Amino acid sequence: MTASVVSSRDRLLQAAVEAKSFAYVPYSKFRVGAALLTEDGEIIKGSNIENASYGGTICAERTAFVKAVSEGHRKFVALAVTTDVASPIAPCGMCRQVIREFCPLDMPILLAASSYLEKEGGVRESTLEELLPFSFGPEDLERDRG
Repeated sequence: MTASVVSSRDRLLQAAVEAKSFAYVPYSKFRVGAALLTEDGEIIKGSNIENASYGGTICAERTAFVKAVSEGHRKFVALAVTTDVASPIAPCGMCRQVIREFCPLDMPILLAASSYLEKEGGVRESTLEELLPFSFGPEDLERDRG
């Protein structure tokens, strides 16, 4: 973890918890909060937002990225994700691919249990590369075709 991420770790985790409180989950009752740290130190929060059609549901991680990108941010240095589950939960596959679009493979991703402050191991630190091995990214579109 870079020095800037270490100094922002607690702020980022707290922002993910705050974001979770805004989740709209009348169907699954599964709240998720995400907080994205931009290169310039700004934190963008997102929560999951469900829809009666289910297919229209958007995850917290993608909400954070859509907000950030639509506000002009393109470079990110860390992501925190939390739920109401007692153990850390990783982003879904679709979210992992969105993260891959904008983030370096070695970017830290903090996966926080619901009570991460109260227990040892309440935050699992991973990287995008660990969560999405053998990934396909924007640079792959530039590969020679033969």
